[in-house]
Amino acid sequence: MKVLMIIPAYNEEASILKTTESIKSFQKEVPFELDYLVINDGSTDNTKKVLVENQIPAVHLIKNLGIGGAVQTGYLYAYYNDYDIAIQFDGDGQHDIKSVTALINPIVKNQADFTVGSRFVEGSPSEFKTSFSRRLGINLISGFIRLKTGKKLLDVTSGYRAANREIIEYFATHYPRKYPEPETNALLIKQNKRVKEVGVNMFERLEGKSSITPIKSIRYMVEVLTSIILLSSGGKN
Repeated sequence: MKVLMIIPAYNEEASILKTTESIKSFQKEVPFELDYLVINDGSTDNTKKVLVENQIPAVHLIKNLGIGGAVQTGYLYAYYNDYDIAIQFDGDGQHDIKSVTALINPIVKNQADFTVGSRFVEGSPSEFKTSFSRRLGINLISGFIRLKTGKKLLDVTSGYRAANREIIEYFATHYPRKYPEPETNALLIKQNKRVKEVGVNMFERLEGKSSITPIKSIRYMVEVLTSIILLSSGGKN
């Protein structure tokens, strides 16, 4: 079994080496082929320098495409290199590599096509649950997805996710640019794909800073809720 970890990174010079080192250590613990690829999304800091100097597998985008474009680049790589499973894994150190096995198990056992790593499902080992204001926003998006699809997901903005071959192929050509996590969750459910939420561990961000400001948060909520309302089952974004 071939598994690829897709790591989008924008200005993550402080954390990307530690993130990839954790994967390298974990590679020795799993009975399958586990590769990783950093998608350097046009970083303006020393992210590229860190990647090159440490010979970390990476694609260097010549300009910033945003999270959707960066992750889709990873799915294209996974598709053309015949990976069985692709895992989205943040470059900022928030995702616990030790949760990978739990995340992909439903796919390995053919119980799911796509899994969402969750801090909120029963049994999740994560002590970090994010801020109160962000939790309110997540709950609102979760409610809209449930109204649109009939299925409830709790950690709808989680970027810690895994896809089987079918979803890899689909995401290689159909992937939203601006709000990929909630949109693709809703889209796959509408297409009757087997989407399963899995308890994983996440950490609070220690290095760098989030690009989401209070004003951006309000705009994000308005636009992502509108995109879910207008979502069609075709998903050609």
